Amino acid sequence: MRYKQISNTLFLENRERFIAQMEPNTIAVLTSNDVNHNNADDVMGFTQNNDLFYLSGIDQEESILVLYPDAAKPENRAILFVIETSEQIKIWDGEKLTKAQATAISGVERVEWVEGFEKILQLMGFEADGFYLGHNEHVKRVTFNQQTQQDRMILWVKEKYPLHNLHRVSKITRDLRPVKSKVEIDLMQHAANISMASFERALKATKPGMKEYEIEAELSYNLIKSGATRHAFNAIIASGKNACSLHYNTNDDVCKDGDMILMDFGVCYANYNSDTTRCFPVNGKFSARQKAVYSAVLHCLKEGSKLFKPGVLSAEYEQQMGKLVEAELIKLGLLNAEDVAKQDPKKPLYKKYYMHNSAHHIGLDVHDVGLYSCPFEVGMVLTCEPGIYIPEEGIGCRLENDYVITEDGCYNLTEAMPIEIEEIEAIMKNN
Repeated sequence: MRYKQISNTLFLENRERFIAQMEPNTIAVLTSNDVNHNNADDVMGFTQNNDLFYLSGIDQEESILVLYPDAAKPENRAILFVIETSEQIKIWDGEKLTKAQATAISGVERVEWVEGFEKILQLMGFEADGFYLGHNEHVKRVTFNQQTQQDRMILWVKEKYPLHNLHRVSKITRDLRPVKSKVEIDLMQHAANISMASFERALKATKPGMKEYEIEAELSYNLIKSGATRHAFNAIIASGKNACSLHYNTNDDVCKDGDMILMDFGVCYANYNSDTTRCFPVNGKFSARQKAVYSAVLHCLKEGSKLFKPGVLSAEYEQQMGKLVEAELIKLGLLNAEDVAKQDPKKPLYKKYYMHNSAHHIGLDVHDVGLYSCPFEVGMVLTCEPGIYIPEEGIGCRLENDYVITEDGCYNLTEAMPIEIEEIEAIMKNN
């Protein structure tokens, strides 16, 4: 693996907290994600089911975790199933985890080969009253028309155990995962540290006439060299008007002299993520208008991060962030104060230039699980990412940091990443 092995104490503790919320005499079954194919025999990079990783630390395909805390036999209370290495697998793909390695990573003492899953579960299944099963409920926008290994497990359990009660793994993990332990926060800090060094490399390399993907390449080089597991998501390198498309990531345009670049990227390390956004001038010097827009967004970021406190509701936070951006838009001459005073509160005028929310949970997922109807708690990690987008001027600016909620406020995991205008211009001047 590309990252230092995590102490299995994290996964032991996570399982204990998960088990504490299970209904009596139920079995939880968590499966790994599929290995998805491109074309012919080519495959995409494997990414683990994060609920399974959260409870086991296993980062390998064809893995299943079974938890039956009320089992009569102690050896049936936690079983991990992994794929058995064959000579063919060794030749083509390399070694897979041994049983001893899987135990060392997960802390699960009983490890079996995945081929024996159905038979072993049958010996316990009819003693149980129900099953907890996983399903990606978090973002249906991208999974509504896909059938995953978790979906196939649901269908299989319904067929084999039609009279058992079914429960949702995600109902428990969405409560547990938003509050991070010190180990998790340290992993996220490591991801953030890689992102900071990668940003500075990209910043120093930027010059007029470059393609956006050339800057992306500088970013990617440092990520890989620093031991990142992967990009947390497809990096956005958006110059000029491209920065006004929120999810632009073709990254194939020319960076023109006089334009500003919006760079939104994240680092995944040990499956934990950072998510940061910075903006900078292609030629190394902000124009007066770019400086004014940038300063407005930076002001909103600094003031908005002060709103992160335990007990604050997400809706209240977003409302106050909207007011911050609204005030800056008036100062920039993009909104009229009189029009704002008469606006329909349900259709605020600032939405023309700031159309997204500012805060989202971050952790094992970049947009991590968690109910936004629940107040912020100590240990949650959230982004703050205000923005102002002016298509008619070819300017899009968003700034984003990652914050840990504390007893009396928050602290910034990405504090060391250059963000002040003077810092950025000084770094680019010394290229």
